[in-house]
Amino acid sequence: MTTGKKYTKEFKQDAVRLVTEQGYKQTEAARNLGIDRGMLGRWVKEFQEDESEAFRGNGKLSLEQEELRRLREENRRLRMERDILKKATAFFAKESS
Repeated sequence: MTTGKKYTKEFKQDAVRLVTEQGYKQTEAARNLGIDRGMLGRWVKEFQEDESEAFRGNGKLSLEQEELRRLREENRRLRMERDILKKATAFFAKESS
């Protein structure tokens, strides 16, 4: 399995500016930079959605993503506790019979 090539935030911003500010078509800009057109399209979309949050890098989550991660972890823990309580209830109900 191969890992993808890593691009710096500055490279991504420059690539997006070719399309958004200098009028290059995504296909042309991607070909000139030696990258996939679909990847450049994702970069442009991410940049247009929220310029300040674009290209944060690995592990740098937005506030919403961090909250979602926390809530998923809490949900997992609560499900586990619920399952333990269900099993304990069944165990004690069987013993008292």
